[in-house]
Amino acid sequence: MEKKKKRDIGTCELCEREEVEITVHHLTPKEMGGTFLPTANLCIPCHKQIHALYTNEELAIRLNTVLLLKDDPKIASFIKWIQKQPSSKIPLTRKSNERKQKR
Repeated sequence: MEKKKKRDIGTCELCEREEVEITVHHLTPKEMGGTFLPTANLCIPCHKQIHALYTNEELAIRLNTVLLLKDDPKIASFIKWIQKQPSSKIPLTRKSNERKQKR
């Protein structure tokens, strides 16, 4: 019988919702040299939304702090919306049209 990994519950550093399942987001993507650089504890919806909106290059170059992410207009509207959602909600995430074109 396989043991399920215990998920951490905490506060998302991006949307600031409490009592949410937390994932570790590398502020500089690992593949861009961020393995040992700062991380942020994010809820699953915020983490998924970041990767749906931005390329790893964009994250490494201009969005490598929580403050820079919060100030970016593309994610700001999502944060405003997700803050009103119950902590149990994990919405469907789709890549932005702009991100789909970047291959």
